[in-house]
Amino acid sequence: MALRKRWQPLTRETVGSAPDAYGLVEFGDEDGDVVEAVAGFLPDELREELAYGDAAQVRWQRAQSLDHAEKLLDER
Repeated sequence: MALRKRWQPLTRETVGSAPDAYGLVEFGDEDGDVVEAVAGFLPDELREELAYGDAAQVRWQRAQSLDHAEKLLDER
């Protein structure tokens, strides 16, 4: 399952726009290929990737809880 949301550049502005919610996050390279997918608290996951990762883009899907986010990850 690919997320329907469009890719956004992984920047401080994008990280700042993430809702305070759990979700499924896909990180992508410059070509739009998924390099990693994680389930977790959106702001934390995005900040960590921005600081320590090498993804160029990001997209996410909100979830109702961490369990729901992990289920979305398992279904992808």
